[in-house]
Amino acid sequence: MLKPSFNNWLLLAAVIIVLDQITKLIVDNTMFYGQVIPVMPSFNIVLAYNKGAAFSLLANAGGWQRLFFSTIAVVASVGIIWVLRKHHQNRLMSLSLSLILGGALGNLIDRIAYGHVVDFIQVFYSTYYWPAFNIADSAITVGAVLMVLDSMKKQPESSPAS
Repeated sequence: MLKPSFNNWLLLAAVIIVLDQITKLIVDNTMFYGQVIPVMPSFNIVLAYNKGAAFSLLANAGGWQRLFFSTIAVVASVGIIWVLRKHHQNRLMSLSLSLILGGALGNLIDRIAYGHVVDFIQVFYSTYYWPAFNIADSAITVGAVLMVLDSMKKQPESSPAS
């Protein structure tokens, strides 16, 4: 297992970014917008563009949301890097931060380059469809879950003051 160093956590974030961008490029260059490719029951590959945030929040806001969400991603990334540098020895926290950082920057690249985020993973049950998402979104979600788990870890009790 890799040593929990700041650079290794940044490397993990970079791997997430690369995987995210490669998969988006493949889908965007081989499919047409809205095309659906059934893969297995309850799972499709679909080319979708999201101008908003999670679940297409503010997708039809008129364009200002691109700068807004890009700014949030940059500010959050700077904050994550600062916390990661300070706490890189905490493996679970650093893993969660690295996943979130990689996902945030992966989607930021899309917003800057295309004005929207490329989504392509579609899961569903019967007629109930989850909004399409991508590798970056998955990394952010897993990172957030790990962050919650990290926050629930039992902290060592401090000795009472005499």
